[in-house]
Amino acid sequence: MEARKVEVPVMADLHAKGDTPEFLFWVGCAGAFDDRYQKVAQAFVKILTFLEVSYAVLGKEESCTGDPARRAGNEMLYQMQALQNIEIFKTYGIRKIITICPHCYNIFKNEYPDLGSDAEVINYLQFLDQMILSGKLRIDPAALSNVSVTFHDPCYLGRANDIYFEPRSILRKLTPNVVEMERNRSFALCCGAGGAQMFKEAEKGDKEVFIERTEEALRTEATVIATACPFCMNMLTDGIKYKNREESVKNYDIAELIVQSLNI
Repeated sequence: MEARKVEVPVMADLHAKGDTPEFLFWVGCAGAFDDRYQKVAQAFVKILTFLEVSYAVLGKEESCTGDPARRAGNEMLYQMQALQNIEIFKTYGIRKIITICPHCYNIFKNEYPDLGSDAEVINYLQFLDQMILSGKLRIDPAALSNVSVTFHDPCYLGRANDIYFEPRSILRKLTPNVVEMERNRSFALCCGAGGAQMFKEAEKGDKEVFIERTEEALRTEATVIATACPFCMNMLTDGIKYKNREESVKNYDIAELIVQSLNI
């Protein structure tokens, strides 16, 4: 089926017309620049458009949250980036921010308030689960009924912000075949990329963390490893390739699974 083109509203354009959308969709560095995660951002935009949600993106005005800088120890760079973003939020009167990256969500929600940000921050899984529970987003339970899924809990979604219910609630509406890894929820193993580890060489050891976590996912015999974080997607995709399982096991973001179910 030919991909449908979606017009993405830009905050500056709406502001020039005197309009203020309900939500700012924060795309994030991965959603903007990573080829694989661009597909996740596109999937979420399709859902927002399908739901006729009032939203906009910052486009060229969006920069990094400063999270990688802070995790790597460059506090001055973090504060420069954060204060610049907060100023943009205030300029456009942004009150609600939706993120598709747990790292963006965590720093906006828990660390930006120290610098004066007062916008409500919503993770996209919270938003999607609410849309499903309210009946606005109707999932076809038969669309993915033959797919078995295991969910990898991102550290900054789960342990840092206690978001365990929403991803599983969504997945169980998509397919009856949801299986848990041995370590899940607050005991889940990191993908190996957090804390700026994504941007440095692995330290010496017997096995890299992403391989350990991939092996745990493969033991569930699920055909799909569902993720909700660009770092996790990158590491687990590499793990699937490392194990030569690309043909039998796929890695999809939950938003992508919803789009598959809705066929939009």
